[in-house]
Amino acid sequence: MHIHKIGVISRTYRHIGRYRQILTVLFRYGFGDMIDALHIGRYVDIALPKKIKRERDRIEELTMPERVRMAMEELGPTFIKMGQILSTRPDLIPMEFIIQFEKLQDTVPPFPFEDVKTTIESELGAPISTIFQDFDETPVAAASLGQVHRARLATGEDVAVKVQRPDVRKTIEVDTEIMLHLAMLLEQNVDACRIYNPIRIVTEFADSLKKEINYRNEAFYIERFARQFLNDPTVYVPGVFSEATTTKVLTMEYIDGVKASDIERLDKGGFDRKVIAARGADLIFKQIFVHGFFHADPHPGNIMILPDNVICYLDFGMMGRIDRQTREDIVDLTIAVVRQNEVKATDVLLRLTTQDVPIDRRRLELDVSDLTMQYLGKPLKEIDAGQILRQSMDLISHHRLQIPPDLFMMSKAVSTVEGLGTVLDPDFDCASAATPFIKHIRMERMHPKRVASDMLNSGTEIVHLFKEIPGGLRDILKQAKSGETTIKFEHQGLEPIQKTLDQVSNRISFAIVLASLVVGSALIVLAEIPPLWHEIPVIGIVGFLGAGMMGFWLLFSILRHGQM
Repeated sequence: MHIHKIGVISRTYRHIGRYRQILTVLFRYGFGDMIDALHIGRYVDIALPKKIKRERDRIEELTMPERVRMAMEELGPTFIKMGQILSTRPDLIPMEFIIQFEKLQDTVPPFPFEDVKTTIESELGAPISTIFQDFDETPVAAASLGQVHRARLATGEDVAVKVQRPDVRKTIEVDTEIMLHLAMLLEQNVDACRIYNPIRIVTEFADSLKKEINYRNEAFYIERFARQFLNDPTVYVPGVFSEATTTKVLTMEYIDGVKASDIERLDKGGFDRKVIAARGADLIFKQIFVHGFFHADPHPGNIMILPDNVICYLDFGMMGRIDRQTREDIVDLTIAVVRQNEVKATDVLLRLTTQDVPIDRRRLELDVSDLTMQYLGKPLKEIDAGQILRQSMDLISHHRLQIPPDLFMMSKAVSTVEGLGTVLDPDFDCASAATPFIKHIRMERMHPKRVASDMLNSGTEIVHLFKEIPGGLRDILKQAKSGETTIKFEHQGLEPIQKTLDQVSNRISFAIVLASLVVGSALIVLAEIPPLWHEIPVIGIVGFLGAGMMGFWLLFSILRHGQM
C-alpha cells in the first residue's frame, strides 16, 4: 500500500465521490469554517444542504474533540482505525483528543462468506474444503480490517481464522490519499494546525496501518511473545499455523476460555479471582521490565482465563517495545518522585521525551514538585507506579513535550491491567506487584558485571571517538583549503510571506502585460495598420479582445480568493 499525493487534478477527481462524502460529514460536524480556509473549492465543488446546516448548528454545542470523534465514526473504517492509532500517540495530538479517540469502537457488519472463501483460496492456493475439515460460515467477530471464523484444519486442530476484507486495501488507499491532501492544505492555509504537523500525522498513520494489514507481522509478534514465556506455566500463548497464514489470512489456535471480565462465569467455574489479578499484574510487569516487549492492548476482551487460572492473551496486532535505558529511566522517575527530588525527576522526564519547542525548565520543575508532594512520606511499596506514569503523561502533555508512543502504550497497558485487577479483586494492590521489578532493575544496574560491561562499552566508544577525531579534522581542513566548505543558513517561518510576495509579483507582471497589450493595441488602431475590418485594424481588435479576457480572468481570480 502506497499513499499518493493528490494535488494533481486528475487524481483528485478520481476520488471525487468519496471526497464529497468526507467534506459533507465535516460540514455536518461544524468544520465548515476550516474547510473554507482551505480554499477547497479549487478542487471539489460541493453544495451544502439546508438540512446539514440545521444539524451543524446543533452539533456545534459539543466540544471539538467530541465532534472529531463523531465525524470519524460516521466516515467509516479507515477513519476509525486512524483515531484508534492516534489514541496511542500523545506526541502527535493533544490529550483531550486522545481521551475521545479511546472511545472509538471498531465494529462493522461482517462481509459475505463468498468473499471469505475467495480470499482464503486465493491466498493459500487450494480449495477451502481441502484445507479445512469444517469452516463456520458465520464469523465470531467482525472489525474494520477483517473478521474471524472458527474452523477445523484438515489435520484436526480447532483454529480461529482471521480473514482480511477484500476491498480494505483499496478503501484505505483512497481515504489516506484524501487525508494527505487535506493535511497538505491545512499546513498551507491554517497557521494554528501547523504545530501539530498534520502531514506527519497522516504519514505515520499510514505506516502503522500498513503493518497492521499484513497478518504476517501479527504472526511474528505471537511467536516472539510465546518465546518470552516458554517456561512460564501461568500464561498460555495460542499457536500459529504458518502453513495457513499469509498477509491476508491468519490461522491460529482456537482458545475456548472465559473472558477475564466475566465475573459470573469465573465464579461458577471455580476460578480464583485474586490469583488471576495477581498473575495479570505480574505478567504485564514481566513483559515491560524483563522482556521489553509487551501486549499494548490488554483490555478484558483480549484476555481469556483457562483452567488452573492460566492467562491467555488474544489479538497481538498492537505490541509495544521498551528498551533497557527507558526501563531504567522509568524506575529513576518513580524513585525521584518518592524521594521528593524534583530536579532529578525533571531530568528523567526530559530524557524520556523530546522537545520541539523551548521548555521553561523552572516552570516544569515547579509542576514536578507539585507531583512529588502528593507522595510525601509514603514508602515505595505504597506508591502506585501506574498512577505516577498517568500523572506524568498529563504533565508532559501540558508542557508540550513529546513522549514516544511505546511509552504511552505502556502507561495505558499498566492502567488497563490495574483496572481489571481491581474489578477481579477489590483488595488488589498494583504497587506491591510492581515493587519487586523496580527493585530488581535498581539492583541489576549496580551488579559488578553490569558496571564492568558499561565501563567497557564507554571506554570502547571513547577510543573510537579519539580515533575518528584526527580524520574528521583532516577532512574539514581539506575542504576549507580547497574552498569546498559551505555555511548554510535556513530561514524559518517565511513561507507565508514568500507565498504572498509570489502572488503579488505574479499579479503585477500580469497587469504590466495587460497594460502593454492595451497600449499596443490602441497605437495599432490609431495608426490604421492593415488588414482592416470596417476601417479598424484587425490586429488591434484581437489585442483588445485578448486584453479584455485577461482582465476578466485577473479580476475573477482576485474575487475567488477573497483578496480584492
